[in-house]
Formats: sequence, C-alpha cells, structure tokens
Amino acid sequence: MSWVDVVTNPDNVAAAVAGVLFFFTIVTLATPAYTRGNLESRLKSVANRREELRRRSREALAGKQSASLRRTDEGVYKNVVERLQLSRLLEDPNLADKLAQAGYRGPAAVSRFYFFRLVSPFVLAAAAFLYLFFINGFGLPLMTRITAGVAAFVAGYYAPNVYVSNVAAKRRDSIIAVFPDALDLLLICVESGMSIEAAILKVSQEVGGSSIELAEELSLLAAELSYLPERRLAYEGLARRTNHPGIKAVVTAMIQAERYGTPLGNALRVMAKENRDLRLAAAEKKAAALPPKLTVPMILFFLPVLFVVILGPALMKVQDVMTHQAR
Repeated sequence: MSWVDVVTNPDNVAAAVAGVLFFFTIVTLATPAYTRGNLESRLKSVANRREELRRRSREALAGKQSASLRRTDEGVYKNVVERLQLSRLLEDPNLADKLAQAGYRGPAAVSRFYFFRLVSPFVLAAAAFLYLFFINGFGLPLMTRITAGVAAFVAGYYAPNVYVSNVAAKRRDSIIAVFPDALDLLLICVESGMSIEAAILKVSQEVGGSSIELAEELSLLAAELSYLPERRLAYEGLARRTNHPGIKAVVTAMIQAERYGTPLGNALRVMAKENRDLRLAAAEKKAAALPPKLTVPMILFFLPVLFVVILGPALMKVQDVMTHQAR
C-alpha cells in the first residue's frame, strides 16, 4: 500500500482528525493550570519603554544625539515590503489603528501584516491545488477543483484581516468587561487627591488580574500623558486603540473637564454609571438571544436523549410482555 492510499483512506483520515481534536482538547483543558500570568512582564515592558523615552528625550535635549524617538523597523518583513512596494499596492489608511486595536503596535506590526497578506493567498491556494490535484480529488470535476483553489486564494487574501478583527474583538470585550470597575477605582483615586497620571497607574496595577489588556492600555495612557505635547492626544489615542462608544464618551468627558476646568470626579461618576448600564444592556441582549440559539441544539441533541430516557423503559417492558406471551 502506497503512502497516497494511506493518506486518502477515510478510516486513517478520521483517526487523524479524532487524534488532533483529542490533543487540542487536552491542551485546552490543561493550559490554564500551567499558564502563568504575564501581567508583570507586560507592565514591565511598558515601564521600560517609558524609561527609554525619558532617557532619549534627555539625551536629545542635551545635544548628545539627534535620532528620532520613534521606533523603527529593520527586519526582513520590512525589506520585502519596501522592495515589492506592498504598502502602496495594499494600502490601508486605517491599518495602524486596526492593528493597535488588536494589540499590535509599531511599524514592525504593519510590515508583518503586509507580508502575510501577500504570502497567505499563495500558500492556501498552493495547499488546496496540491491536495485536490495530487492527493485526493474526491472525484470532483476539473472546474470544481479549480474553483476550490481560487476560493482558497481569495480566503487567504482576507485571512489576515479576519484574524486581526477577531483578535481586536476579543481584546475589546476583555477591556469593556472591566472598564466600569476601573472607572470606579479611578474615581476613588482622583477624589482622594491623587493626580490623574498617578491614579491611572494605580488603577492599571489593580485591574491587571481581571484584564491584562486594560492594564496595558492604562499604562500606555499614563506614559503618553507624561510625554505627548498635548494631553488631548493621549486621550484620543486611548479611544482609537479601544474603538468602543463607552470609552470614547469617557475620553470626551475627560478632555472637556481638563479644557474647561470642570470637576473630573463628577464626570467620572456619570461615565462609570453609563458604562455599567452599557454592560448590563449587552448582557441582557445576549440573554435575550439565547433561546433562539438553543432551539436547534435542543431538537438535535436533547430531545432524542429525552425520548430514549422516557420511552426506553416502557419499550423494554412491552418487549418483555410480548416475549412472555409468545412463549
């Protein structure tokens, strides 16, 4: 038996798929027990970045160097993007904001995105053509296999965008789930007499156990408040990185409070209540959508088992009675 027969054998394919699913199930169940929280490392990286900015700014002011404080990208991805001019061919004016919402910041992330957006269509299309034309064509006509390969090419083109969107959505959900509590803590710190920068740093340390993403964003906000020429830019950067109406409203209220001198505590108290209402409304929306989603699983999985449990003993008794009568 050749290796092609072994690979295309349905029993072997089913066994391989079952083995892979079992392996990932075990990994998923065991990962939380062995995973260590990386909050300290991520906050330490933000603190190191802040110290690096402080050192470079002092050296620049002292005339020791004239280099820019912005991070540069000198990797392989950058060279490929520049040689093929992918930033012009695949230009996306909102790409930096989308990557920042997913937690990928800096020019290196942009270069990697353009590189994988170029490579992934050809990789998926080559894998699809290789499997359909040389391993197992499933008896499909030629045009059907060609269409499947083209569909794989198109899916590969959109795969990086879908991946970034999914990561950004999960990150946003993690931030929004803890954001109202963070506003309450921020309100307590501000009303106790702490400055807004110190209050934000304190809150970032407290909420790290519930949402590492929110702790990271608050640490970056505190760093930008210290070094950006206008504090408004730091608040607007937080709104762009999170892309949520509740956080945008909080940012607008904080900007107006600093511009017009209104009490920041009152604004934070109102914004915390509004964000709690938004979180409650989102939970009620999910609860209202649950019954329609459970209809099909109930019909396919619960009702047959229920019928077996209820009717099984009765059918067994009827069978026994009929057996005795036959004797």
